[in-house]
Amino acid sequence: MKTESTKDKILSRRTFAIISHPDAGKTTLTEQLLLFGGVIRDAGTVKGKKTGKFATSDWMEIEKQRGISVTSSVMQFQYKNRNINILDTPGHQDFSEDTYRTLTAVDSAVMVIDSTKGIEDQTIKLFQVCRKRGIPIFTFMNKLDRIGKDPLELLAELEEVLGIESYPMNWPIGMGKEFLGVYDRFYNRIEQVRVEEKDRYIDLDEEGRAPESAAITQSGLYDKCLEEIELLSEAGNEFSEERILNGELTPVFFGSGLTNFGVQTFLDTYVELAPPPQPRHSTEGEIEPTEEAFSGFIFKIQANMNPAHRDRIAFLRICSGKFERGMNVTVARTGKQVKLSQSTQFMADDRHTVDEAVAGDIIGLYDPGTYQIGDTLIGGGKAQFQYDRLPQFTPELYIKVTAKNVMKQKQFQKGLTQLVQEGAIQLFRSLHLEEYILGAVGQLQFEVFEHRMKGEYNVDITIQPMGSKIARWVEGEVSENLSSSRSLLVRDRYENKAFLFENDFALRWFQEKNPDVKLYNPMEV
Repeated sequence: MKTESTKDKILSRRTFAIISHPDAGKTTLTEQLLLFGGVIRDAGTVKGKKTGKFATSDWMEIEKQRGISVTSSVMQFQYKNRNINILDTPGHQDFSEDTYRTLTAVDSAVMVIDSTKGIEDQTIKLFQVCRKRGIPIFTFMNKLDRIGKDPLELLAELEEVLGIESYPMNWPIGMGKEFLGVYDRFYNRIEQVRVEEKDRYIDLDEEGRAPESAAITQSGLYDKCLEEIELLSEAGNEFSEERILNGELTPVFFGSGLTNFGVQTFLDTYVELAPPPQPRHSTEGEIEPTEEAFSGFIFKIQANMNPAHRDRIAFLRICSGKFERGMNVTVARTGKQVKLSQSTQFMADDRHTVDEAVAGDIIGLYDPGTYQIGDTLIGGGKAQFQYDRLPQFTPELYIKVTAKNVMKQKQFQKGLTQLVQEGAIQLFRSLHLEEYILGAVGQLQFEVFEHRMKGEYNVDITIQPMGSKIARWVEGEVSENLSSSRSLLVRDRYENKAFLFENDFALRWFQEKNPDVKLYNPMEV
């Protein structure tokens, strides 16, 4: 029996993120995909507070209580000789930074759109990140079991709001209570809903029509569908696998995650069309996934995934070669050699030791405090290089934080250090009073921080809101005398100095009065 080569294993990988606006049905769709992957027997529900069943990908206690995803989770399964890595991302805008970094670790993205609402704000932002990276985007128009927007209107939104051309892989026949199924253009068949499994598919003839004996042909909705299919064929975009892989054309699938309709057809098509692991840009140029030497980068750090052990896991995207547990690698940032003896793969919070993995896979490494987000790991004595820097957000909201009980200062310091290292919130200290200041993209991050400090470190905290600020880092030295209530001078956790300006006016006034002080925004570097 021929042993599968490392190259074959790499080419079998499909690694993608699921992105959407909150409540578009992203987590529900994820669970249906896991169902077809055979890793769960029963899809949960995001409405876990009422049913006592929680979304498989939502493992954090606060996620279970609120019924929302607040951190990206990794799930892996096999399907039709493909090894699938799914990264389920938070939809809420307050957790954008986690989602944006996760998108650097994938080769394609699945964009879930609520067909009753169309394209929403957060979808636009996440799409722009995908477009900037040029990764293929597959679109799933969800909630066809409800009355929603006209399908042609939804396609128009894709092109007008997002600026990407689309090709409908299937087309709905009715919607809501009158939803009969979809006309599958790719497989040349009709997929029916609410029928016996043996009657689910109707093969179409060469002209794209169902046999007259099929009951569905008696519906006016079927006739309307045929008219729209003809319109799409004449005036719509042509199917092009090359343009899909270049991120210029998005294949669109209509279905319902909640009723599990159209999901398997989507998955079947995705594994055929989606790209295997792609080359990654570095300081040494493009690194091919099939290169023999192992390399990868840390895109996420998560504390306390196992509350019993209070551990920290660094999520690594393998970019080239093969990982073997116990191998030695070099952390490019520090030049330090590390032995990778504790490694895991995931099903949300469920994990198991992994001995081997290849380019395209996501693995977790036990982190004793060695790694930072963005670190490049290199094996095999290969020359040092760095993968591209990961996006860093400038916080918009700020709070001062202290421990209510001074006797718990040690736990407070530990929790503060570990949660900040995850990258969702940023830590600053005022120069003279050494006050702890936290910055975040959105208010919900602070609520999650407070909840986790109490639940995971048993520390109650006092929060003093500071409102919105504009952060600018300082290049070179700066006099501490320039610190004021309107332009507070602080240090970040790497001891770099930065000013927190009260508003745009305060920033402009400072720059006019101090032209020799060079300020910069890390988002623009």
